[in-house]
Amino acid sequence: MTPMTVFDTFGIVSEETNGVVPLAYIVALVAMVFTALSYGRMTRVFPSAGSAFTYASEVIHPNVGFLVGWSSLLDYLLLPMVNAVIGRIYFESFFPDAPSWIFVLVYVAIVTALNCWSIKGTSNINGVLVVFQTVLIGAFVVLTYLSLSRGLGQGTALTLEPLYHAGVDMGAVIAGATVVCFSFIGFDAITMYSEEAKTPNTVPKAIVLALLIGGAIFLLGAWFAQSAFPTLDGFEVTDDTLPELALKVGGEFFKILFVSAALAAMFASSLSSHASVSRMIYVMARNQTGRIPRFLSYIHPRFLTPLHAVLIVGAVSLLAFRFTLEFVSAMINFGALIAFTVVNLTVLLYFAVHLKKRHTPVEIFTNIVLPVIGMSLTVVLWLNLHFDALLYGAIWFVIGLVLLVYVTRGLRKPLTMKIEEETLSEEGTPIEHVEHRRKGGSK
Repeated sequence: MTPMTVFDTFGIVSEETNGVVPLAYIVALVAMVFTALSYGRMTRVFPSAGSAFTYASEVIHPNVGFLVGWSSLLDYLLLPMVNAVIGRIYFESFFPDAPSWIFVLVYVAIVTALNCWSIKGTSNINGVLVVFQTVLIGAFVVLTYLSLSRGLGQGTALTLEPLYHAGVDMGAVIAGATVVCFSFIGFDAITMYSEEAKTPNTVPKAIVLALLIGGAIFLLGAWFAQSAFPTLDGFEVTDDTLPELALKVGGEFFKILFVSAALAAMFASSLSSHASVSRMIYVMARNQTGRIPRFLSYIHPRFLTPLHAVLIVGAVSLLAFRFTLEFVSAMINFGALIAFTVVNLTVLLYFAVHLKKRHTPVEIFTNIVLPVIGMSLTVVLWLNLHFDALLYGAIWFVIGLVLLVYVTRGLRKPLTMKIEEETLSEEGTPIEHVEHRRKGGSK
């Protein structure tokens, strides 16, 4: 969850919803809260593994877990690319006449090279960048308030127009909510720290709290932006409106400051997401999970990084010059919403079916009603994804299904699938050190 994402997708969602971006965020936030509650329930059952594919494997069936993991792999592969797409759009806002593919090539090359070399400590600066972005969002709100008082847009932030006005269609709002789900991607990463929590309730509370704080920031930014710009008349680029929003309320200097903060956060996100998916591919290749080619488990002898996996992720990221932000974010949401739906389903199956906790009103509410609502909401959002995202996502899913049938010899052979959460979460730690600890040693 990156605070400034709200401004990146503002134009896309404003067009989709006919000018009620805040309402789309509220709808998405409600769906995510129910899913966060389900994640919180499952972290208590499986504190050492905080992933949807693990829950699905243990509660439903390993084959289902594989397909959920395969869908999630699409998210992981595209997260580094989406950062490059956003960076390309920023570049185009400053240098509209320059070929944007040059930026994509240079940017991806730098991120890939740093991950080949082994970059450390990006997680340490992420907190600082989040604070910096939040401060700049506060500055955006103040500048927008001043602009509103001078007659811009609605002329005031004290209006219900960003929530409802003539011409608003609920179907379009749900479609917009599907887009803004992209802003919430990553809240489930907190489950990785379940084992380190001092009390069982710490992580579930942290998941919901992080989601609510992020949602409040998104809603605040969207509210003021929508109040100031009820329509996108006058915007040159609607695929990513962040640069123009900053320019229109604060001038060229504020635009430079705003985009610089977004670029810094984007770069840190690129490094960490690139490292995470490279490690995931490495572990899957090492464990022969789904018959991932063994050459992807190659470790560079000097830098101790999964070199081949890093290069593959970099190659995928180069496609950033080809696709729009709307399409890539929708593809990411394809896998994420499948995972979220399955997490809600596992709560229902584990507590209400396996443990048979469905007799008292409290048990019915917590073990049946809440996960069913969460599952229903995420299914509705998934069904409202862009058609192209559903089409290409379905192709990816079918490839995974064919691979599953092949690996299990027609679903007759048991499938074992285990990806160590420790390995995936220790971005920046040399593979050799993680491997040594995994086998019981210390360094």
